[in-house]
Amino acid sequence: MVLLNDGERKTHGGVPNNDVPNNDTQLPGLGRARLARELFSGRYRPGQSLQLDKVAAEHGMDHDSALRAFAEFQALGLITLAGDSSAIVHSPNPKEMPEAYEIRAALEEIGGRAAARALKGNTAALQRELDAMRSAFRDRDLDSFVEHDVRFHRSILQAARNEVVLRVWDSLAVDLRIQGALGKVLTDLGDVVESHQPIVDALEKGRGREAGLLLRNHVETLSEYIKKPESDSGFHKALPGELEGAKDVQRAFFPSNSLSIPCLSSETFYKPAQEIGGDYYDFLPLQEGRWGIAIGDVSGKGISAALIMASLQASLRAQASRSHFDLSTLIGDVNRLVHDSSPTHFFASLFYAEYEPATRMLKYVNAGHNPPIVLRPHENRPQVFRLRSGGMPVGISPDSQFLTSTFQLEIDDVVVAYTDGITEVESRSGEMWGDHGLKELLSSSSGQTPAQIIQRILGKVATFADRLPQRDDMTLVVMQVKPGCNV
Repeated sequence: MVLLNDGERKTHGGVPNNDVPNNDTQLPGLGRARLARELFSGRYRPGQSLQLDKVAAEHGMDHDSALRAFAEFQALGLITLAGDSSAIVHSPNPKEMPEAYEIRAALEEIGGRAAARALKGNTAALQRELDAMRSAFRDRDLDSFVEHDVRFHRSILQAARNEVVLRVWDSLAVDLRIQGALGKVLTDLGDVVESHQPIVDALEKGRGREAGLLLRNHVETLSEYIKKPESDSGFHKALPGELEGAKDVQRAFFPSNSLSIPCLSSETFYKPAQEIGGDYYDFLPLQEGRWGIAIGDVSGKGISAALIMASLQASLRAQASRSHFDLSTLIGDVNRLVHDSSPTHFFASLFYAEYEPATRMLKYVNAGHNPPIVLRPHENRPQVFRLRSGGMPVGISPDSQFLTSTFQLEIDDVVVAYTDGITEVESRSGEMWGDHGLKELLSSSSGQTPAQIIQRILGKVATFADRLPQRDDMTLVVMQVKPGCNV
């Protein structure tokens, strides 16, 4: 960020500052931001006396701006003012930051739920703030990153039009706390940046419950980073062997290539955004010749998502192995198990189907997952069907209800199941490929095998992203009905 003067700024990404009042509380000056980071990080000794004018000169601030900043730091318990010329430094209370983040998490969940109606189809400004965060992260401009991060979250609360929530959020001095926490999250800052994208996507679609849960999860994850001891700050670098081992363990979760569903040829693809991820697919041999087919997507990425994915898979396999007649009940039981065994506000979309080769009947429950696409050969262009959602994702509420649907497959039908890492890939201009892009590609895939379809999708995704780094886990399951099983 280029600081022009104490109240005029040039920001990354060309994001205008006109829509937010220009004052120190909402757009922190560079000097105020650096001073906050130094106070939180312990540069000054407890009991040390700070001369206001000396600190102001060192940090490029005038007397009045420095005095306002010192008053804020006093409210946070970091200093005690002595008149208007000096202050005594205190040790930061290690419990206060996590406690403040607990309050912030609740406020932002409320704000996200309420803001969804106003922001549905109207998230361009949020996306610009996120793109500016990415740019600041690449440039290692931490002060600009904080500025755009604060603007991102505050604008959601403004859209919620709840003055009480906004007033309490401001009273927490979130921007100063983020500055103080940066030293704890530097290793994970890339993940912190990208965790904003699902929030934008949920608000763009008007999904208030999902947006609120994602905001809470984002803030609570930050709180966990803040609680880590200094020796853990290099976690991903310090444990390369353990992460490699975790990758091997996760590979074992996925079905063996030797599994073969009668009269159904299938191909799969899985690539996590990080070393391990939260996407999931499975093929389960069941009683009476039936087969279970599953694909899911856990909220978040990395190790935490992988752990929830493992819990989901274990719960589904345990329930599916039992004799039952109702998929709605089965997924309801899985939902309660995932809810009870997962941290608060983790959830997963899940598509689960049971396929009977002899009748080609597909019975399924779609719990908030991207609707799989069925392609049926028809003259020059295949017919397209979608296996749509009949419930919210699993793990949100123990009492969620799920709807069972059926679909009669025919010989040569192709079923394409996927996670949103495929459809939500973006171009360099910020355009999303989307469900429409996938549908158009599949509509021109007549006569292709599952393996050819997967290669075609991946080729299109790679071209569309134009070498941008992968932001989300990607999974594809493509199946084609073959002749040979009697109806």
